[in-house]
Amino acid sequence: MGQNTRSPRVLVVEDEGLMRWSLLQTLAEMGCSVEEAADGDGAIRNLSPGSGDFDVILLDYQLPDSRDLTLLTALRRLAPRCQIILMTAFGTPDLLKGAIELGVYRVLAKPFELRDLAQAVRQAYADRPQ
Repeated sequence: MGQNTRSPRVLVVEDEGLMRWSLLQTLAEMGCSVEEAADGDGAIRNLSPGSGDFDVILLDYQLPDSRDLTLLTALRRLAPRCQIILMTAFGTPDLLKGAIELGVYRVLAKPFELRDLAQAVRQAYADRPQ
């Protein structure tokens, strides 16, 4: 993963088990250190003090406990230096505008190819604030 000496630390927030497993496998094969959450509450717990810093968060837009940009706002506040990639099948212009205003690194439209996701994570890690 470039000139960095440590592996990227990634949080995957996805409620669909098979999709979450696929993302975890892909990221592990890339050499990432990966944590997972199935909902917004789990994502927030992963960002609690003492949990360490994540470089990238992969965030599903529609979760059982979050169907708007409220969770993104909370994650941005808890991890201001983290690159957030929003994954959604519901990429309306209003959603995209709101996500960009909240500082998402990128929006990935579902369904997407895992190689596109891997490239987005690599680029987000390379572009993260130091």
